[in-house]
Amino acid sequence: MSGSMKAQIDIQTVADEVFATLDSGRQIEPISSRISSFDLADAYRITAAIRHLRERRGEVPVGRKIGFTNRTIWAEYNVYAPMWGYVYNRTVHDLARIDRTFSLSGLAAPRIEPEIVFKLASAPVPGMDERALQESIEWVAHGFEIVQSIFPGWKFSAADTVAAFGLHGALLVGPCHSMAANAEHWGGTLSNFEIDLKRDGVTGDHGRAVNVLGGPLSALRHLVEILGQDEINPPLAAGEIVTTGTLTRALPVSAGETWTTELIGVALDGISVCFT
Repeated sequence: MSGSMKAQIDIQTVADEVFATLDSGRQIEPISSRISSFDLADAYRITAAIRHLRERRGEVPVGRKIGFTNRTIWAEYNVYAPMWGYVYNRTVHDLARIDRTFSLSGLAAPRIEPEIVFKLASAPVPGMDERALQESIEWVAHGFEIVQSIFPGWKFSAADTVAAFGLHGALLVGPCHSMAANAEHWGGTLSNFEIDLKRDGVTGDHGRAVNVLGGPLSALRHLVEILGQDEINPPLAAGEIVTTGTLTRALPVSAGETWTTELIGVALDGISVCFT
């Protein structure tokens, strides 16, 4: 086979294998370790196939997560560019409604990521600058994404992470704040604040908004541009929730732990969750 040719991959078979791990806590060997030609184009086709499988069991996609926007962790995972995945009505939770507790049951090697979350009031389009992009956002919130790895040891390729639900396990969303109500504040602080992530009161890591591709709005703009080139998956739509990537390192989390955050330089309160 010539170097310009690529072996065909059975997208549905791989999607079925990945889907079978959902909610099981089970892990499998990375796809890339078994299929040498497996790449990002294949992975985003698997993303679309898994969306259909999840919809068939009653789940509704309600937005996207952006992963690997924090450039300070790229070397840790050997992944050097952002990716995205869907979030669903069964994976997105209002922290207040779940009484700030969450079960890790069914998640594979979960880790916690403090993030900035947006809800879109209108559909953003490629080419928007950050000011226009900000005007498309209904609200901003601080939340925890609980990520997981269906691959042992958190070892994978970039394509593996895309196919494996974008590493998404759950999104726990704190209080929401209108972007329009204080637009100047948000525009000036969302790329400049800092954050402490604490486990049982002890700081586990310190992060900065600028680490996330220069700030959460920049991360959102990156996603808009990438989806504008995607021939398989749809662009962002009004009403979608987008979580923009971890502000700190992703740290392992276990039942019995309480995790909190403290934010400095932005009008968002810290949040807290106890895992069971």
